[in-house]
This record gives sequence, structure tokens and C-alpha cells, in this order.
Amino acid sequence: MTAIVKYRDYYGSIEASPEDGCLYGRLLYIQPLVNFEGRTVPETEAAFRAAVDDYLADCEARGVHPEQPCKGTFNVRVGHALHLSAVQAATREEISLNELVRRALEQYLHPSGQARYVAEP
Repeated sequence: MTAIVKYRDYYGSIEASPEDGCLYGRLLYIQPLVNFEGRTVPETEAAFRAAVDDYLADCEARGVHPEQPCKGTFNVRVGHALHLSAVQAATREEISLNELVRRALEQYLHPSGQARYVAEP
């Protein structure tokens, strides 16, 4: 089982390695590989926070912009027929394909109808 932790808008995984007798993880949803480990949950959570701080400090020292998890855009390959059907549905609704997909994801992820999406400018 993988636990997810959050710090400064970054996410990390925590998993157990019985063979090594430790907990370990990595920063999630960014390209650079940033790992951390510990022997206890509190120690591993502290190592996660230190890894985030180190990653941000390293980016600043190198003068590069740190990656942000899930920048808000992604490509989805759905095949011709589904793509065409989605474009036609968006046209009927007089909305963009992007808005149609956003609404579908919102409904799938939050079926109770309580929207958690905040529109971006």
C-alpha cells in the first residue's frame, strides 16, 4: 500500500521495503527523480519535507524554475470515434471540447455533484 503525503504543494509516496527494513518514497507528478527514505513514518515524512526543500533550493541555485505537480494540461488519446463523438457533443452543448472533458472528469471524480473545481482565468 502506498501512502501519499503533501508539503508545499508537492506530493510524495511512502512505501515499505521489508527487505531493507525501511520506508521510502519519491516526489510524485514531476519529471525529476527525487527520492527519500526513513525507518519510521515520522522520519520518512521529515525526509520527504527535506527532499522538497532540497529540490526547491537546488532549482533556485541552478537558476531553473522548479516543476509544479500537474500543471493543469495533459494529452489524452481516445481514438477517432470517441474523439468525434466528444467534439459533436461539445458542439451541441455550445462549449469547447476542453470544457466537455473537464465537466466529464468532474462528474466522474465527484459524482455527488459537489464541484471541487475552481475555474482558472
